[in-house]
Amino acid sequence: MSLRQIDFSKVLNDDQVYDHMMANYEQLGRDWIVHQWNWINNTYAAFKDHYKYLIIISLVEKTLQFYDQMNIQYTFDQFYSKSNLQIDKFSITELCDKLQLPKETVRRKVLELEKLGVLKRQKKQIIIDRSIFPQIKPERQVKSSAKYINLVSGVFNSEKIYSKKLDIKLIENTIKKNFSICWRWFYRMQIPIVIGYHDMFEDVATFHVWGTIAMNQAFNYKSTNVEFLTPDYVNFNKGLIEGKGSESGVSAMSISDMTTIPRATVIRKCKYLMKNNYIKLNEKKQYVLTGFNTRAVLPYQREIFKNKAKFLRKILNLITIS
Repeated sequence: MSLRQIDFSKVLNDDQVYDHMMANYEQLGRDWIVHQWNWINNTYAAFKDHYKYLIIISLVEKTLQFYDQMNIQYTFDQFYSKSNLQIDKFSITELCDKLQLPKETVRRKVLELEKLGVLKRQKKQIIIDRSIFPQIKPERQVKSSAKYINLVSGVFNSEKIYSKKLDIKLIENTIKKNFSICWRWFYRMQIPIVIGYHDMFEDVATFHVWGTIAMNQAFNYKSTNVEFLTPDYVNFNKGLIEGKGSESGVSAMSISDMTTIPRATVIRKCKYLMKNNYIKLNEKKQYVLTGFNTRAVLPYQREIFKNKAKFLRKILNLITIS
């Protein structure tokens, strides 16, 4: 058998991905906002509670880490071939440290998951019953992530830092073939993102509301304000705030309909966001972003995008060497 050698000149590093991603944010930013909004929506939809879902995927990620350490790989179909998933043992303290949540909150959420039948203890085994919540099988998320990765690869092709020509189906098939490792990378990106926004907004639901306003504004900015489009992250956000997209806000009722978060909760979260100058009301009495949010969010966004760059780098390099 001939020894296969890897051409390291074609392998991306984190700094390359981060720098080119930020420099071409106009081409990548709106699709990323939509990608993340859909994911956080699914996170909430599973239990009508962001934190319960975070606990579940944290436990799954720990189990995927064990598989990786033992050089065990599962395809998408293999991983979801059974309704129950046995997970590695865990402690409340461990979850608190990972999710940076109070012990009382984590303990209460774990008990609620046990009451729902999602988490079960069978003798010495700990089981996640997947049949309780259908959102656990991420068919649409794999397609959504593959679509975004394909967009990134196209930009990187034009920047001449990534030579391989990809298509969405190839990326989707690669993720599914190497699912246990790829989805560990996905969770290792997403969990810190949500934790970061939890710290910034004091809870995930507030971030979810703010993110819905941001997505709506970014969508309208794209469709009506070509003259404001500029390529990098800073100028993109400046155009987003100053452009006519800010004239097309969103109401509390619409946010509730889009997220399924109760309207009373949305109104309460919007009051908090307005008080802290993250959002404001436009002339139509709709919620829009403020210029302050760009400066406030930027330190969090830099860390978030570093995690995003690591995920993208790993997937693109996996495809390169496959």
